[in-house]
Amino acid sequence: MNAVTPLPGASAQSLVSRFAVPAIRCAGCISKIENGLNAEPGIISSRVNFSTKQVAVTHLPELDDDQLRRKIEALGFEAQILADNPLAEEKGSTARLIRALAVAGFGMMNIMLLSVSVWSGATGVTRDLFHWLSALIAIPVIAYAGRPFFASAAMALRYGRTNMDVPISIGILLATGLSIYETATGGAHAYFDGAVMLLFFLLAGRVLDGMMRDRARKGIGALLKQAAPGAMILAEDGKTRWVASADLLPHMRMQVAAGESLAADGIIQSGTSHFDCSLLTGESEPQPKGTGDRVLAGTLNLSSPVTVRITAAGEDTTISDIARLMDEAGQRRSFYVRVADRAARYYAPAVHSLALLAFAFWMLAGAGWHQSLLIAVAVLIITCPCALGLAVPAAQVVASGALLRKGVMVKDGSALERLAEADHVLFDKTGTLTLGHPVPVDIDVLSLTQKQVALALAQASRHPVSKGIRTALLALDIEPAVLDQIEEVPGEGMTATWGGVTVKLGKPEKSEDHLSSQLTIGTDTVLLQLRDEIRPDAVAAIARLQTLGLSASIISGDNIRSVSAVSRALGLTAQAGASPQDKVEAIARLAASGRKVLMVGDGLNDGPALAAAHVSIAPGTASDVGQQAADAVFTSASLMPVALSIRVARRTMQIVHQNFALAIGYNICAVPLALTGMVTPLIAAIAMSLSSLIVVGNALRLNGSAR
Repeated sequence: MNAVTPLPGASAQSLVSRFAVPAIRCAGCISKIENGLNAEPGIISSRVNFSTKQVAVTHLPELDDDQLRRKIEALGFEAQILADNPLAEEKGSTARLIRALAVAGFGMMNIMLLSVSVWSGATGVTRDLFHWLSALIAIPVIAYAGRPFFASAAMALRYGRTNMDVPISIGILLATGLSIYETATGGAHAYFDGAVMLLFFLLAGRVLDGMMRDRARKGIGALLKQAAPGAMILAEDGKTRWVASADLLPHMRMQVAAGESLAADGIIQSGTSHFDCSLLTGESEPQPKGTGDRVLAGTLNLSSPVTVRITAAGEDTTISDIARLMDEAGQRRSFYVRVADRAARYYAPAVHSLALLAFAFWMLAGAGWHQSLLIAVAVLIITCPCALGLAVPAAQVVASGALLRKGVMVKDGSALERLAEADHVLFDKTGTLTLGHPVPVDIDVLSLTQKQVALALAQASRHPVSKGIRTALLALDIEPAVLDQIEEVPGEGMTATWGGVTVKLGKPEKSEDHLSSQLTIGTDTVLLQLRDEIRPDAVAAIARLQTLGLSASIISGDNIRSVSAVSRALGLTAQAGASPQDKVEAIARLAASGRKVLMVGDGLNDGPALAAAHVSIAPGTASDVGQQAADAVFTSASLMPVALSIRVARRTMQIVHQNFALAIGYNICAVPLALTGMVTPLIAAIAMSLSSLIVVGNALRLNGSAR
């Protein structure tokens, strides 16, 4: 039974169920499923994820999964209830397609060898023998390799509907039937080569399509595999036991040895180490972490054992959040998807009508039923708009996968279209242009002994200033001193004894500066200054955005002094002291002047602005509200992914335009030729298949767009 979950932000009584629908092939399938389900009573909404071939249905509790599955099948699509894993898909589907492709390729090569002899002028008994040999090879090959198309078409016709596989199946079966008739009656022409070649190229396109989707999900799949299957849990009595990931609970304590991956999110309770966070952030440099620091499931502990108190396990971990984010990355109704939808929605009636009209016209023209049927078959095959249906989603899937491998998670394909249109970037300051936490600027004024004492005090506190000092000292591989009687005084700082001497790290005396700290060892005191550092490569990222033609400015709720410092450092105009409503109004003013605003923000107060902007991006450290409102999330500490996303989005739209031109150009040239009888089923099979392969191959060029 599929797990159902409440829909965030919707009625508490609504549920979400997910189904695998392997027969989703194009924008027409998406439109047919979504429109059909949305018209059903009890269904609030439905969302097709083209890249994973899944459907998420938001519904009332009175509908169960079996009822929903039957509703999907009534639309002409076989559906399977998904397991709890939101990224699950039909196992072995690509492998089955590859086997069918191999069988079709073997049959095609052998039949083509026999056909060459016929084309070279073989007649009489020799020609008939080669036709029969071709039939013996072609019939079992078509029966096996054509199953993906025949099964899909049969499912659609069973419920009185059509899909892309119906005209393909009719064309293949008619061509095969005509060939058997020609062979049995000693006719001069048989089209076994055309039928098998059509299957081969169609299967090649679907194998490429499957491999493209697998590659787009490779990054998230690697992430999920990095999470440990379980953890050693430390009990209150000091004993340890192994607990599987599914049974981990918040507040348990994990012992994570060097070289182990974390099975859950948590806070380091004791110990310091370096962690490989590259799969989450895209950064290869190990990150130092110590007591009080947050660590995430899937990250690798590199150097020393640590004890971690679990804060989130199972479906609540950051990795699972990413999985859900990608699961929701379906096709929203962007302009180009709507165009493809509209074209693909009417293709089946148009194709069948054209084929029927062609047959009737040539019969009336005196061509005879045999020639008229051949022309109708060629029309059925050549007019299938596979290329048009793949033009948009193929490019969006590949581009989203390329960005994911660089640490940018795009929530839906329409975001790429809107990113490509953006011409002004509006940045929040704290946590967006800056890292959002203070960092000491003069740590080297401390001696080694002072650094050890400061680290021991800082790692016992969760104050932002203490965290900044701890992070800086851990990056220097400092070992903490051994302290006694550690105590935190609210508003004052940390105190302890060290070798009988009183030590203190806390608020400086007679100072109101919240970004400074004073270390006291006995009678000696040292003042440390901290600042909220600008993100690495921020200057270079803004310069890259300007190179791409985007202007930029800052809007922040922070005070004018801190905002102006960042503004001067980055050379941007800024508005300080802005409320959430001020940010929304600023976006509205820019939009009214014709600008397409990209909002980059992270805080709770940025949620309305992120939703109001033409398109929005949030850092991975953003609040839940910020991440939900944004169209994309980047996980690295650098701002360069913002510029990278713009560049990839623009390249994606170039590929989409090219794909539309290729698909439309193909139909403009091919359809008249088929209607006038100038195209045989063999040529039609080659032409239609190549058009789909060209579109998919063109989209695959986006794999390297994020380099």
